[in-house]
Amino acid sequence: MNRTEKFPGISRMFALFLLLGSVLLTGCSTVTVEKIKDKADQTLDAISTKTNIGNNPRDPLEGFNRAMFSFNDTVDTAVVKPVAQAYRSATPSFVQTGVGNFFSNIGDVWNAVNNLLQGRVNDSVTDVMRFAVNTTLGIGGLIDISSAAGMPKHNEDFGQTLGRWGVKSGPYLVLPVLGPSTVRDALATPVDMKGDLWTYKRPMHVRNIGTFVRLVDKRASVLDAGSLLEEAALDKYVFFRDAYLQRRAGQVNPDED
Repeated sequence: MNRTEKFPGISRMFALFLLLGSVLLTGCSTVTVEKIKDKADQTLDAISTKTNIGNNPRDPLEGFNRAMFSFNDTVDTAVVKPVAQAYRSATPSFVQTGVGNFFSNIGDVWNAVNNLLQGRVNDSVTDVMRFAVNTTLGIGGLIDISSAAGMPKHNEDFGQTLGRWGVKSGPYLVLPVLGPSTVRDALATPVDMKGDLWTYKRPMHVRNIGTFVRLVDKRASVLDAGSLLEEAALDKYVFFRDAYLQRRAGQVNPDED
């Protein structure tokens, strides 16, 4: 005869004890999980209130935008940034300056068109003069003589032109590869591409090489600033979004505080 047969009462008591303990542990576990969940929800609500994450009327597409921002950041970290770092390390500074000046000079033509469309005739004339002087005396735009001569550089695009004529920016929008934008500026981007003289360069392989060098040089020029921004930002997405929207508002309406 084993012990349970000899003492059946003990067996039933032991089983009852196990059942009671199981119920108590389950109840405690449920209460603990619920408390943790409530605490987490309260914390997220507090963060949302303070940072406005998920509640920004300028960014109703935040879910999509964050996913696209993450994709762009991954591509930049894995490919674009290393290439830009290698370019900056291997290319003499005067060559980098020349590359930047060359494409900046080409951009002055589209700047002139947009300034004219915005009613800024004087700025448009300045852009035309910059292009003429830098193209001729500046060896095809490699040297920026115009800035030293007192003709300031402008940076205008069709999105700014639409904004000057009252077209609202619409929600914030992160484009694949191109990065931060708005609905208005995204719609204006194809027009800007058509207005870029380099898109008409022939033969095609020269144009493609130039486009690649242009993008790498542009990324290399902001390597240091990008590193500082990344270190300073608690939420990288929010930091870049707010900085872009503030800067863009200043570009569209420079006369407003």
